[in-house]
Amino acid sequence: MVDFRLERTVPLSQPEAWRRITHWPGHGAVVPLTRVRALTPPPTREGTVIVARTGIGPLGFDDPMEVTLWQPPTEEEPGRCRLEKRGRVVLGWAELETRPGPGGRTKVVWHEEIGVRFLPRAAGPLLAASARTVFGRALNSLLRTPI
Repeated sequence: MVDFRLERTVPLSQPEAWRRITHWPGHGAVVPLTRVRALTPPPTREGTVIVARTGIGPLGFDDPMEVTLWQPPTEEEPGRCRLEKRGRVVLGWAELETRPGPGGRTKVVWHEEIGVRFLPRAAGPLLAASARTVFGRALNSLLRTPI
């Protein structure tokens, strides 16, 4: 398992940043070879199941995740979402957070612990670098793209 944390400060309101980073199909639009869909009817809440399908045709795998914490931002509290990975291939969890930043901006934090079953421990640095790159680009794109 590798642990990484991404932080961005953006010129968006907390509700808008929250909306963008929790728009699940949007994640699939910005992560290569991946499609993301919610299996649970909207709105998102604790217990919502989301599946990221990565691959081409039959050559791929599912990364099912369950929302175990869902706290949209309020004027007093930051927004927090925790996803627990429930698949056979990808393990771990991800936490997404929005909070007030300087000058009316919003600070967004993506904190994730990720592992890939059967991947040797020696591959950890490569997995960490790849995850930071892929998810960093995804986060940047999600925050730049209006829904």
